[in-house]
Amino acid sequence: MNIAINTLPLSTEHRMRGTGVYTKNLIDALQKYEKGHSYSFFTRIEDIPRGTHIVHYPFFDPFFLTLPFNKRFPTVVTVHDVIPLVFPDKFPPGVRGKFKWQIQRLSLLGSSGVITDSKCSKDDILRLTGRKPEWVHVVPLAPSPNYKQVRSESALEDIRKRYHLPQEYVLYIGDVNWNKNVTGLINAWKIVRGKLSKSRDCKLVLAGSAFTDMEIRETREIFHLIESLGLTKYIVHPGFIKAEDMAGVYSGADCVVLPSWYEGFGFPVLEAMACGVPVVVTNRASVPEIAGPARVFNPSDTAGFAKSVLEVLQLDVSEKQELVKRGFEWVSHFSWRRVARETVEVYERTVR
Repeated sequence: MNIAINTLPLSTEHRMRGTGVYTKNLIDALQKYEKGHSYSFFTRIEDIPRGTHIVHYPFFDPFFLTLPFNKRFPTVVTVHDVIPLVFPDKFPPGVRGKFKWQIQRLSLLGSSGVITDSKCSKDDILRLTGRKPEWVHVVPLAPSPNYKQVRSESALEDIRKRYHLPQEYVLYIGDVNWNKNVTGLINAWKIVRGKLSKSRDCKLVLAGSAFTDMEIRETREIFHLIESLGLTKYIVHPGFIKAEDMAGVYSGADCVVLPSWYEGFGFPVLEAMACGVPVVVTNRASVPEIAGPARVFNPSDTAGFAKSVLEVLQLDVSEKQELVKRGFEWVSHFSWRRVARETVEVYERTVR
């Protein structure tokens, strides 16, 4: 089977973001594990080779015209999530956005099938398109292969110095969008700090480039909340973390938190477990599908959120080792070999 994959995210600012990382990892995994097929790559429709059996667009944006309306070949589209469409009041598209979504929706309906990351996203896509369940295929993702536990204390100390991280920290890594619930995390951190032993200089690390961009309204609101709660000295924001340093930043954390109201998948859950770190996660949307041994909380319950974080921070050595072990076992079920195999199965069903 000849498979043509659109690689546009690898040549834009999305290269280091979700769609770019997914596209690269998928291509690498297909070429490594599914060698029985041939692969070609394109950014323009006219560059799709003759003799192609199926075309794959590994990205989708409801508000940008990324899909061709007329498709010369059977086409599969990866839709990671449709969160802005599920919560239009939180992500107002405007008149142009609504118009483009209608075009993108029709273009998507003309595809032979859709791949998505979770059952939650599948339900959202079906509700918004009105298609039958067999049109959407769930292929859970996996951490990038470079997410492994960093055990060297000298390497961890180097990471701490590079990003001005404390010796002990709870890590949140991500964006500041409404669905990420960063304000809920900060309110919970106020409770955590009030109940932690005064001798523990544990800080909350908010990692990601959005936390250094005061042009973003949500960022300004977050820092106003931090200041109003008197938490400035207990919160660190190192900004953008280089991809090659991510495993070290995870490995040095005492706990990783994912407090989101809504996620299409939730990469930090698996990335943290792959790096040997306990995780505290929301019980909303897709996250329970990949939570495994993580501590789970209701994001509406700030006190319950704080209690879950405190429980992890107060584990003794043997309890923490057991939780880390269970995390390693759980994350081993998610691999790019599996992603490649299940993606090819979608291709085969599509052209059958």
